[in-house]
Amino acid sequence: MPPEIGGGSLLIAWQLSGKRVLIVGGGEIASQRINSILVTDAHITVLSPSAGLHPRTEQLIAGYPTRITYLDGSYEHNPDDLELTKYDMILTALDDVELSRSICHYCRDRRIPVNAADIPDLCDFYFGSQIRDGPLQIMVSTNGNGPRLANLVMKKIRDALSGREGAAIEKVGALRVKLKERAPGVGGAVGKRRMTWMTKLCNEWDMGELGQLNEGTMQKLLDEGWEKDQVPSPRALGLKAKGVSSCPRNNRSPILPVLIGFATGVAYCAAVSWLLRKK
Repeated sequence: MPPEIGGGSLLIAWQLSGKRVLIVGGGEIASQRINSILVTDAHITVLSPSAGLHPRTEQLIAGYPTRITYLDGSYEHNPDDLELTKYDMILTALDDVELSRSICHYCRDRRIPVNAADIPDLCDFYFGSQIRDGPLQIMVSTNGNGPRLANLVMKKIRDALSGREGAAIEKVGALRVKLKERAPGVGGAVGKRRMTWMTKLCNEWDMGELGQLNEGTMQKLLDEGWEKDQVPSPRALGLKAKGVSSCPRNNRSPILPVLIGFATGVAYCAAVSWLLRKK
């Protein structure tokens, strides 16, 4: 174990479906926040003067009228008028630092999760650089220290992906549902066997092969695989033998060495920055 553990953040997938999120501000950063929150199926309210709306923010408000409520106005240092306590999350994207601070303090006193753009010390959480491919979500966070570096790391990861991962995950998710219907139960011997079988399947099939699953092949896989406690090959189920994977099975992803190299560079930059501040 390392001698010291700490200084990081808990990376979680926050479920916001049906929740209320207020975004104070309408500029470019606000448009990025709207993009991030839209995929969660939350109800979004945007508070900003119409003159301060970024073109992308205007497009999103117009394009999602049932998902986004727009309030044309400014935050007037009177949170009670806006009934802030009815929101489950509040995001500020303002040039006025003091106003952002006052909103954050108000939210923290009332245990409302809050994020203030470009003021890391006031944020309950951070927006990392993200990749989304269907159900696949990847986030890289620098814990508020270097958003640009997070973008560079994310680009390396994106370049290492085949583009088939999202489809494969969707198919595996559908297969897991069918497997649970065939072998119901939580935990115990059945749960352990399901997990072992699914793990073996994902280890032996590649992303392209998993992405080819359909209703028919899933049924065959359960009949010939699960019921007989084995994992048939893709070819045994009639799937394509060629063109399903962009790289050899024993060398599918350069993500790990890329991340190690990049993390080393990030750590070096942070150390140099710290030393310069100490002088």
